[in-house]
Amino acid sequence: MVEDEARERILSAAEELYYRKGYAAVGMDELRAAAGVSLRRLYSLFPAKTDIVAAVLARRHAEWESSLSGAVADAGPDARSRLLAVYGYLEEWFCTDSFRGCAFINAFGELGGTHPDVAAAVREHKASFQRYMAGLVDEIGAPPVLAAQLSILAEGAQSTAAISADPRVAAQARDAAEVLIDAAMSR
Repeated sequence: MVEDEARERILSAAEELYYRKGYAAVGMDELRAAAGVSLRRLYSLFPAKTDIVAAVLARRHAEWESSLSGAVADAGPDARSRLLAVYGYLEEWFCTDSFRGCAFINAFGELGGTHPDVAAAVREHKASFQRYMAGLVDEIGAPPVLAAQLSILAEGAQSTAAISADPRVAAQARDAAEVLIDAAMSR
C-alpha cells in the first residue's frame, strides 16, 4: 500500500469514527483496524493522535467550504437568495442520517481546552465562515454587523439540530435570517 493510499484510508476511517463516536473515545488501535493499516504505518504517517485530528479537521474544513460554496452558487444570481441558501444547505445536512452536529464544535468541546492546536483549527474554521458570510452580506449591501448575526444563527442551528435531532431548526434559522436581513436593509 502506497503512502498516499494509507493516509487516505486512515483519514477516512478517523473522520467517520471521530464524528460518530467522538475524538476521545476512539483509540489508535481501533483506528488502525478500521483503516486496515498496521500500527507502525499509522504512527509513521501520524506520530500523535492530535496530528490525525488536525488532518481530519483540515479535511472537514475543505469539504465544508466546497459544499457550502457550491450550494450558495446553485442558488442563482440573486444575492439575497445566495445568502439564504446557507440555511438550505444546513437543512439538507441536518436531514442526513449521519448528522451528529458540527465536527468543529464537537472537537472544541472534547479537545479544545487541552489541545491548543485543535482550538486554533476550530477558531480558524469559524472565522473563515464569518468571513464567507461577510462577503455574502456585502453583496446585498447590508451593514457588516449582519454577517455576525447571521453566522450566529447558523452556528446555533447546528448545535440545536444536533441536540434536538430536528432538521426543522434550519428553516427556523432561515426565517429569523430573513427578518434580520429585512431589518438591516430598511435602515
